Amino acid sequence: MKYELKPRFKQRLQTLMPNEEDFKNFEEIIHIPLKNFIRCNTIKLSPNELINRLSKKWKVEQPFSNNPEILLINSQLQPGELGNSIEHILGYYYIQEISSMLPIIALNPQPNEFILDLFASPGSKTTQIASYMQNQGTILANDLKLQRIKILSANLERCGVTNTIISRKDAIALCAKLSSSKIKFDKILLDAPCSGEGTLRSNPKTFLIWNNNIIEKLSRQQKKFLAFALKCLKQGGTLVYSTCTHAPEENESVISFALNNFPVKIETLSLPLKYRPAIHQWNKEIFHPETQKACRIYPQDNDSEGFFLAKLTLLEEIN
Repeated sequence: MKYELKPRFKQRLQTLMPNEEDFKNFEEIIHIPLKNFIRCNTIKLSPNELINRLSKKWKVEQPFSNNPEILLINSQLQPGELGNSIEHILGYYYIQEISSMLPIIALNPQPNEFILDLFASPGSKTTQIASYMQNQGTILANDLKLQRIKILSANLERCGVTNTIISRKDAIALCAKLSSSKIKFDKILLDAPCSGEGTLRSNPKTFLIWNNNIIEKLSRQQKKFLAFALKCLKQGGTLVYSTCTHAPEENESVISFALNNFPVKIETLSLPLKYRPAIHQWNKEIFHPETQKACRIYPQDNDSEGFFLAKLTLLEEIN
């Protein structure tokens, strides 16, 4: 079944992508299944070791020389085949869409750092952080719902992650508690709950459930999450903000809010995928000029999901 974009949703996306050919490419690709990307879990084995194992049954490609852990399975797969393989069960790789890997590439975790993953479940980015850290240092992985915590815990165990503490708490309450206790992190991942406009390819229900009214509500929440998270960051520390939506209210508006109200600077990013600069205006809101250093990932540019991310550095601690 081919779903259609709701008229208002389509109008908003056309405003973001005013070039007719560009939008036509977007409309075509959102109905095409995603490529099968996986990420080698370097806690357990090297990319070359994994390739040697997987090449016996699939065609495996290593598309990014600077990120050898990112692998593309370029074979016709049966439903569930990737998830049912012995290598997946043993935690040798994580099934992860390519754009979902970008926030951790931007965050660049290092061994022995102290890192907060504020919305951690199901664990794709948490396990990626642990892999970058070589399982050394400490991750505080937080989520709210018990069922999500169970999924997170299972994935951490499967991947052999041992440097992570799991917390189950409302994100704002957790940040308030941590900041009042003077606990500060080297790096924070704020992969925010969002309207999911970028997930049309993996989750076609997004065509049906998209609702413009919820976007403003999410934007207010995301700004609050960011404000409280920054209080938990060390001076000179890094916060990566990311969403899987195209909505400027949840993306540029949130970053512009941070730049206008907190002692932060936004960093220029180098990513393995093609990206476009953030937009400078949406409806009547004109964004902080530095907001344009944030990155928009469009599915037609990379044959991927849609994504947004920005990397902020805290210039002085917030009490």
